[in-house]
Amino acid sequence: MGVRDHLGRLVPIDGRPERIISLVPAITETMYHLGLDKEIVGRTRFCKFPVDKVQNAINIGGTKDIKLDRIHELKPDLIIAEKEENTKEIVETLEKHYPVFVFEVQHFKDVFPMIEDIGRLTEKEEAGSKLVHQIKTAFQTLPHGGNKRVAYVIWQRPYMVVGKNTYINSLLEEMGFINPFTEVEGRYPIVTEEDFKQAELDELFLATEPFPFREKHLDVFHEMLPHTKVRIVDGEMFWYGAKMVEAAAYFKTLREE
Repeated sequence: MGVRDHLGRLVPIDGRPERIISLVPAITETMYHLGLDKEIVGRTRFCKFPVDKVQNAINIGGTKDIKLDRIHELKPDLIIAEKEENTKEIVETLEKHYPVFVFEVQHFKDVFPMIEDIGRLTEKEEAGSKLVHQIKTAFQTLPHGGNKRVAYVIWQRPYMVVGKNTYINSLLEEMGFINPFTEVEGRYPIVTEEDFKQAELDELFLATEPFPFREKHLDVFHEMLPHTKVRIVDGEMFWYGAKMVEAAAYFKTLREE
């Protein structure tokens, strides 16, 4: 008995899980949205939404540096992971002891089967279907077009940007933006000041995570790219899952400004 996860692995899940650990912040928030408050017994220190509920689950470490002893104490009957968010080594370590279901979210369209599969795994199908409908409806209100050339910066020293085959890039495409760095090798390529200049950008987004870009960083980019609109964007709004309902309104302001 078992179910196939998004990597095609057979996961030995038998019956409805009652003690779940999530290693993925966006999925943790999504599971709470589906009403799994009692089932979520563990989460990472980066799982911070919803703020009024996550403190009820035990902190089992980070997304890439788990505390195995805490996980053993919680005795989970299901652990949720994601291919990019968590390492292969973590999954291989945990699957020796527990069922580990691995999702893979690299594109906007991957979000919907993720939500629906969580619903099926936890017998929350109705709530999952409702959330999928809410997200699709919210994103239908986004204005499209414009074809502005936009880069999304996630790190400095060295500068790193969002590239191809990433969920964030797929969001930029949903908003009608063109990301010139999808033509560069790698999902999160390292770029130089000269690369920024040659990209002929209309806008540059400096994300508040994982590197905490703030207003104080704007001057450097304004000097580097005097003809490009540079702004700080809320990186949390680029999470997938339940956050997308709230994020659609935020993205609408990005498209209209």
